Amino acid sequence: MRPIKEIIALLDVLKKQNPTPQSELNYHNAYTLLVAIVLSAQSTDKGVNQATQKLFTLADTPQKMLDLGIDKLKEHIKTIGLYNNKAKNIIALSQRLQEDYNGEVPHNREALEALPGVGRKTANVLLNVWWQEPTVAVDTHVLRLAKRLELSDGKTPLSVEEDLNRLPDEYKRYLNHWLVLFGRYTCKAQKPDCIACPLKNFCHSIDKRV
Repeated sequence: MRPIKEIIALLDVLKKQNPTPQSELNYHNAYTLLVAIVLSAQSTDKGVNQATQKLFTLADTPQKMLDLGIDKLKEHIKTIGLYNNKAKNIIALSQRLQEDYNGEVPHNREALEALPGVGRKTANVLLNVWWQEPTVAVDTHVLRLAKRLELSDGKTPLSVEEDLNRLPDEYKRYLNHWLVLFGRYTCKAQKPDCIACPLKNFCHSIDKRV
């Protein structure tokens, strides 16, 4: 793992390119953001946005989602991977939000993680994007790049999160977005664009293309 000063220098390169990156998921409110994040697991943001474009005009609150029902929900999201299980979780979490929180999404990590289909990563993304908290969400992009760029020695999402949580809050606020966008468009898993990479001077990966 690199010293914190080196990690900050690396992130400063991404920060200079995009000081305040935003999520590429489309959403209308905290609830639709939560649903979009749940749908995005093992799926692309582009695919989720295509599926939710009409869905969110019909169901942008827990009660409207319950009124829509699981069968119609499945019709809207059937192009997304694992849609059957995701539909069950969305209906179940909508029921819980309606019954326990009057249809509102709780601003509380423990409460969020107790919702069906919502784990630590999903809660961290929601807290970060909707409430602008400096939470570190470790998804597949962050896990892969944390190892490749020597940002963490951790082997699990939680251990990587713990390492990255040592960064100042101003960097944690946008860390997930910087790394996800970098991994999505430049340092792609199958074919990293090392020639155009703004971080090539920091990278010591054995498959670095020069």
